[in-house]
Amino acid sequence: MLRSETFSYTVQARCSAGEAAALLSDLTRQGELHPLIVSVRRLPPRPGAQASYTISDRLAAGPLRFRTSYQADVLISEEDEIVMVARQWPATTVRNHTRLRGEPEGLVRIDVEITLTAPAPLFRYAFRQARAAHLALATRLGAALDRPNEAPPAT
Repeated sequence: MLRSETFSYTVQARCSAGEAAALLSDLTRQGELHPLIVSVRRLPPRPGAQASYTISDRLAAGPLRFRTSYQADVLISEEDEIVMVARQWPATTVRNHTRLRGEPEGLVRIDVEITLTAPAPLFRYAFRQARAAHLALATRLGAALDRPNEAPPAT
């Protein structure tokens, strides 16, 4: 039996939507942001994908440390929307739907929705790992995209 759950986050950065989309849709650059990624290798695009990758993560379960690999496809990569799907054995998928929108004062708003589906016995661990990793990525994303010569947005 499979379980599925969704979480989301929003990031604002001082850059264009195109700059944000370029970073987010190029998974070879995700090692800069994603705390679990060890390596990313680009593959020829699979049918229906604009880009395909093999990604290796380093995970921990208590004192046990291990690596896992999975396939990821960029299905839509546009300036205002990115859709990616990652698949890992056994029957685990992560769907990332990102929407980008320009805002006043040179900001871009990045709304990300992550849906994880996994077999029930693995679900709690996989969901906890995915949410923690993507929320850590969110905290790094704004800094990676902010233009260094412009003042940060007031909060």
